[in-house]
Amino acid sequence: MLELVQGRLALLAIVRPLLTLRAEMMKQLSILHSMVMKAAKQDELCRRWMMIPGVGPVTALTFRSTIDVPERFVKSRSVGPILGLVPRKHQSGNVDRHGHITKCGDSLTRAMLYEAANAMLTRGGFCSLKAWVLKVRQRRGYKRAKVALARKLAVVMHRMWIDRDARTA
Repeated sequence: MLELVQGRLALLAIVRPLLTLRAEMMKQLSILHSMVMKAAKQDELCRRWMMIPGVGPVTALTFRSTIDVPERFVKSRSVGPILGLVPRKHQSGNVDRHGHITKCGDSLTRAMLYEAANAMLTRGGFCSLKAWVLKVRQRRGYKRAKVALARKLAVVMHRMWIDRDARTA
């Protein structure tokens, strides 16, 4: 990169510290990435979740830390509304409107599940969840299908957690 600004002393004085800073940031990012991977690989449940197409170590660890105690939810379907992955409703008299998602709950977990859904749709191989969401996409549109898939991923991940705990008990 420095060869691009050779001969321009003012530009070189600006670019050199930035490149040094970038190199240090990349080094620290690599260290953090290996720490996240190590934490996810040590957790048996996170390893199982990472077998779901689109779900990576960050999504698995984020979901685990947000939900924390899966027994709080009587049904796995209850996880979606807690994370804000359901449509907002306005009901009054004869009016019954559905709006955008509520966005209540943990925004980081919601974003991670949405990104996992996006990864499954764009890069993941074919699976039953992807077949389901492609049908939803034809009926409701691409963005709503991604939100529906994010909600479904939360339900599936919670169910996997509950079933694992039931087997070990």
